Amino acid sequence: MEIEKIRNLSDEELQVEENKTREQIFRPRFQVKLGQTEGVKKLRELRRDVAKIQTITRERALGIRGAAPLAGAAVGEKAGAKTGRTRKSKKEAL
Repeated sequence: MEIEKIRNLSDEELQVEENKTREQIFRPRFQVKLGQTEGVKKLRELRRDVAKIQTITRERALGIRGAAPLAGAAVGEKAGAKTGRTRKSKKEAL
């Protein structure tokens, strides 16, 4: 599944798509256990699709892409400055 197609899905559609993909993983996993190599490629594809869907869901939850940024986060704020703490030099700490 292409990443742009996944990004265009709503949150509910993402959940449904993830559930369908997880169900589809069963058959190739079973084939791999039986020693059939045809299932390996399909299994990898499906696992990657699940990972893509989870990544998009997480990005939306964090407000990174596809959704409005969090209300408390300022534009241009660095990741390390989110706690409000700053680093002090050794002289300032004493």
